[in-house]
Amino acid sequence: MQRKSAGKGKTMPAQSPGTFFATHPSRADTFSESVIREMTRLALKHDAINLAQGFPDFPCPPELKTAACEAVKDDINQYAITWGAKDLREALAKRVKTFNGMDFNPEEEITVTCGSTEAMMASMLAIIQPGDEVVVPEPFYENYGPDAQISGATPRFVPLADNFSIDEEKWKAAFSKKTRAIILNTPNNPTGKVFTKKELSFIADLCIEHNVVAITDEIYEHIVYDGHKHISIGSLPGMEDRTITIGSFSKTYSVTGWRVGYALADASLTDRIRKIHDFLTVGAPAPLQRACVAALELPESYYKELAVEYDRKRQILYKGLKKAGFACELPEGAYYIFTDIGSFGMSDTELACHLVETAGVAAVPGSSFYHTGGETKLRFTFSKKDETLIEACKRLETVDGSHT
Repeated sequence: MQRKSAGKGKTMPAQSPGTFFATHPSRADTFSESVIREMTRLALKHDAINLAQGFPDFPCPPELKTAACEAVKDDINQYAITWGAKDLREALAKRVKTFNGMDFNPEEEITVTCGSTEAMMASMLAIIQPGDEVVVPEPFYENYGPDAQISGATPRFVPLADNFSIDEEKWKAAFSKKTRAIILNTPNNPTGKVFTKKELSFIADLCIEHNVVAITDEIYEHIVYDGHKHISIGSLPGMEDRTITIGSFSKTYSVTGWRVGYALADASLTDRIRKIHDFLTVGAPAPLQRACVAALELPESYYKELAVEYDRKRQILYKGLKKAGFACELPEGAYYIFTDIGSFGMSDTELACHLVETAGVAAVPGSSFYHTGGETKLRFTFSKKDETLIEACKRLETVDGSHT
């Protein structure tokens, strides 16, 4: 195929898309597609049990299904107000005040988003300028690195200790004049760590000292075990106007496909977040926003039962993994177990592929949670039916190469 240059009548060879990409680099070139979602595709290809991606294989509460159906029947099918339906924002303000101990004006300080993923991206774009640095504790949920790069920030990774505690000197060294934000995730994915009030107070002091915004992903806030308590850093003194608290209905109510999340922040931060959100997605699904109001009306017993249910599933998978030769500890929160695979004699990607292809169980390679390293780790989720977990554990016992 030939093309003519504009205005000169000369025939020039066509340029392939590859030539364009070679001469026009993109920020998308700095990171890969999601490893977690890729493992789901491999699980489907090999008809494997998917313990990679963190979504339940059991139904959501019936109250939510009924509310969603009624919303569609009531013709709640057009745009809600961009930053979220009024009744949902009001219900969120009430719930957050009760559970998290934070006061937010639903008219000026709450933004409903297309899942917590969009809430994080909108928040990053709202506060970051190219050249800013963002502190990211490691290991981290795989989205956070690309989120920083898309927003123009340079991520500064600060490692957690082997027991996932904080090395205060390393954290102090990670903050500088260029630091604009820190991304927190508690309860943590992939480790299950629940940050203590002492640790959060230390981080809050760093944020105040360096004039840094804390963007905190708290989507697993109701899934904690063994007496651990979830604390929102935004509830601590001095953090009210420098915290963006991100939440979602996905995990607590088993509706990961609904894509309804939210960002909570003071009015000045929210004003910026809402502008970015408006042009990113316009708004979250209107009928599902109505259904999420019903979720927030569930009794307190729901949250207690949720934690009990996940504790039972945690124990099933933990015992199965230990029996199959994986080194691991019980997580403090969330619904993942982060394992050490040193006894298997394979890298994380090799073992993950081996498990899918030979045992029919999908897990996530640990290196996807680190900027470098993690090759001795695999992450498994227990957000599945008991029978699914029991079958997965049976399959894992057959893995060749264990105990080598």
